[in-house]
Amino acid sequence: MFGMTVRDESEVFAELAELCTSSGYIHVIAYFCGRDNFIRYGDQILKEDLEHQYSEGRLVRTEISTLIGLLVRQPIDFTMPSAEQRNAAIERTQELMLELHHALTKPWMESFKPGVNRSVDPFTQGASLREPIFYGGESAYLFQYREFVEPKYQADDAWLESTKGFRIGQARIVANAIGAIVNERQLAVRKTIDPKKNPEWSLLPGFEFNATEVAERSGVELAAVERILDAFALPADDSNERFTALNEFNATNATPLLRKDKATFLLLQHYSLVEAIYETPFFWMLTDRAYKATALTHRGTFTEDFSAECLTKVFGKARVYRNVDVYRSKGEKLSEIDVLVLFGDRAIVVQNKSKRLTIEARKGNDLQLQDDFKKAVQDAADQAMLCAEALVSGGHRLVDGNGTEVALVETFREVFPMCVVSDHYPALAFQARHFLKFRSDDTVRPPLVTDIFALDAMTEMLQSPLHLLNYLHARARFGGKLLVSHELTTLSFHLKENLWLGGEYDMVTLGDDIALDLDTAMMARREGLPGAKTPEGILTRLNGTAAGRLIAEIEASADPSTTSLGLWLLSLNEGTLRTISKGLDQLVSEARRDGQNHDMTVVAGDPSSGLTVHCNHGDQTEATRKLLAHCNLRKYSQKADSWFGLLLNPQDGTVRLGLSAFYPWEPNPEMEKLAAALPPPPPRPGSIFSKPAPAVKPKVGRNEPCPCGSGRKFKKCCL
Repeated sequence: MFGMTVRDESEVFAELAELCTSSGYIHVIAYFCGRDNFIRYGDQILKEDLEHQYSEGRLVRTEISTLIGLLVRQPIDFTMPSAEQRNAAIERTQELMLELHHALTKPWMESFKPGVNRSVDPFTQGASLREPIFYGGESAYLFQYREFVEPKYQADDAWLESTKGFRIGQARIVANAIGAIVNERQLAVRKTIDPKKNPEWSLLPGFEFNATEVAERSGVELAAVERILDAFALPADDSNERFTALNEFNATNATPLLRKDKATFLLLQHYSLVEAIYETPFFWMLTDRAYKATALTHRGTFTEDFSAECLTKVFGKARVYRNVDVYRSKGEKLSEIDVLVLFGDRAIVVQNKSKRLTIEARKGNDLQLQDDFKKAVQDAADQAMLCAEALVSGGHRLVDGNGTEVALVETFREVFPMCVVSDHYPALAFQARHFLKFRSDDTVRPPLVTDIFALDAMTEMLQSPLHLLNYLHARARFGGKLLVSHELTTLSFHLKENLWLGGEYDMVTLGDDIALDLDTAMMARREGLPGAKTPEGILTRLNGTAAGRLIAEIEASADPSTTSLGLWLLSLNEGTLRTISKGLDQLVSEARRDGQNHDMTVVAGDPSSGLTVHCNHGDQTEATRKLLAHCNLRKYSQKADSWFGLLLNPQDGTVRLGLSAFYPWEPNPEMEKLAAALPPPPPRPGSIFSKPAPAVKPKVGRNEPCPCGSGRKFKKCCL
């Protein structure tokens, strides 16, 4: 872009506005909608079928919405253009859209020029954020808007029926019917097009329908259908006069249905209709002063209910708590947690918000952008961090919304604060990276800022506690190295590759097209399309392995002593996990065959950690003592700060006992002598060595501290 002459945004917008009101331009918009918004697939939907959704030449939905908004500033001219006029308009539109994109990137591209002061991050300034806000992609899948609209407004149905004449469920059914009609009509229209015989073709008829067709297709009475169509149709006297710049209010986003004539409607983007049904009714309610407070309450309740339901699907009802009050030791209320999850020695603290990005912020107003972010995200993140720190510090009492005191573990290993918003917040991940202020440590992790749509996708794809906790841990650990436009990209990358970035990476940029695997799986799961419901990757690599069975057993127990081990296992690469699985199978098989005790140790992943496994026929107390001593010895020999131990039943390989040791390594002369007799470590990380540790008797007095590091006297520990 350097060296290019980039016109001012207002000049490009003005030329685009003139083009959009030219004769027959609606046929050009129909072409772009048909080209860029429809997905074509064969017997199964594959990620290759979705690739065009991320191609550089495609117009994104916000761009097409801009064209539609400019189109209606004058009465729509339905004249069929000639092939030459149509093709010229298509080409010029794409040129102007590219130029508009360059105009939006100009503020932050200027910061890369030689000699420019780089001490200020350009993306903390509103002018630079306008580009990611406009082009940052959609937060929600179409089917999420469709599924969530009834839970969002079910408490407002009486108001909707009395003021608008329909229920929200009817609006959802009508939107589905319109989508089905348009899909079928598009297929039929495309079959009739033969550019060689008739170059003046148009896809516009494929976007037309009438109320009678919708009523017949949906089963909703015609009168209610007509009221729904009227509610979401651009009024005949509305010329969208406020839409004078890219980030001004565009009425066709709130009312995406257009009228061709008295009986015929047009819906150029089905996504826009389901989004409008999800978002627009709330703004109707805000204009009713008597109902406004009730609407706000219902909106907040929906967000909390939704977050709790998502997490309950993963952790179970017994581990998810709602509306938890946090009290100091003297009984003073400190704060409140909207949703709290407790699993072993891990916790998730969720604070919900229902604030939106205002029009003024979208214009690039620095103060408004930061004010919106503070109200929508920062305040919630601060509250989540405060409550997370209270859990870790101890001395606080927690009482849930039913008045029941919440039992807590003595020590938390990790607490994950989360801030969840209920609506599409453009470039949320991008803004959180540049604006969010927080404090964190190895226990209270950096807060994850996301929306209910991403939370839904996380809990849909990561339906086991350890898998979701592993994602949150990796997201907290490596999130500072990631540059993404929205959370779905990060989630998709994790499903395929495991989100563990080595120390050689300072910054990793993930393109939106990485979400293709997730997109395909979600559509197969929720739209019922034929296709793979689980991407090849972390969710498939452990199928049928001993490590997979071990992780499932750890999840079922939710024992704090093994939760860390389960998360450590999930962090390892596939090759190491398969080596461990093979070793576990061999260990149990040999112990069952010869009746002897067998053990193995693996050093993998982070060099400061490892695992020792005993397959032991002996008494539980004695077996535990031997395992603890062996783990502490191995931990010392590897100069590790953490270590894991497992005691397995030789009959079936199930876990008899799990333990973990977390304390800093310190030199110890007696431990040094004992460690010298151990077999040498494996030649490479991920290798297993299973030669039993020699029974060396330490020269330690009976009343001296045990060299295993337990803190007890030697005579009461490993003697």
